[in-house]
Amino acid sequence: MEKQPILARRDLIKATATMAAVVPAMAAATAAFGAEQAPQAQPVQQPSTEPTIQPTSLAEVPLDPGTKLTIERRGQVALFGLNRPAVQNRVDPETFQALAKAIYEYDHDPSLRAAVLFGHGDCFSRGIDVEAYRAAANNGSPLAGLTRAINPLNYGAQRTKPLIAAVHGDTWNMAHELFLAADFRVAAANTNFGQDENAHGRFPGGGSTVRFVHEAGWGNAMRYMLTGDHWTAEEAYRMGVLQEIAKTPQEALVRAAELASKVAACAPLGVQTTLVSAHLAIDSGEAQAFSKLGAQYSALYRTKDFIEGVAAQTEGRPAIFHGN
Repeated sequence: MEKQPILARRDLIKATATMAAVVPAMAAATAAFGAEQAPQAQPVQQPSTEPTIQPTSLAEVPLDPGTKLTIERRGQVALFGLNRPAVQNRVDPETFQALAKAIYEYDHDPSLRAAVLFGHGDCFSRGIDVEAYRAAANNGSPLAGLTRAINPLNYGAQRTKPLIAAVHGDTWNMAHELFLAADFRVAAANTNFGQDENAHGRFPGGGSTVRFVHEAGWGNAMRYMLTGDHWTAEEAYRMGVLQEIAKTPQEALVRAAELASKVAACAPLGVQTTLVSAHLAIDSGEAQAFSKLGAQYSALYRTKDFIEGVAAQTEGRPAIFHGN
């Protein structure tokens, strides 16, 4: 596979800063030219050292029993659907990779301006497929070696275009972290949120220790992460992590698509620059916390408490943890 560089957010920041500097200079030069009507020497153009990002064209993937991620195009909007309903849409490494590739293709497709992430079936997702990830743990990150991919949890090399989450039913753990990674969110009234890794010998390793705390406040986030209790759409709305509640899952998806269309109708460079500026303000102090998540999660996989948590879930009994 031909390696393609990923457009990191800092590249867009650099471009935005350059534009900010160039525009006033161009205006001044134009005024001077009008006053003097004198020919100006043309600067010698230096060859560009910036990597060339090739445009992509996101391909549709229809709903099929063997498809883990569906992709639908609706004009300038892309819809990504998690499709493992037999296991409550739990995300295994293959699904995570498919979503990472789809987000990259969307982010580099000039004909697309907004995207929606949702789940097929009775729920959005119960989060990570623990057994599948444990089997692949020795291989490192599921995104290792992929060059045309953007982390669906949106840290590291981030997407530059907006993503809206439309959730319903069980939305647990990694699924809640995918929800938090979206730029804004719609949930059905029946949504059951959870971030209960601590109750099963794990920890929220996909960004909730950063984003949930930042958006909901320390006390609200710790109330649920440290106890493992679940919460409702109304509670998520109260905490400020949810922007709208719809009556049904179908209405949640329809509303998210409507909002995505409104975003797509706005000026795309303005939308992207808004995301860049906001991320710069919010994320600049969080890079170190995000950079340690992988190592922290891998260390927990090797503990006896992790093994006990998985065994207790399988056997349908309360886990007994000893801190080792």
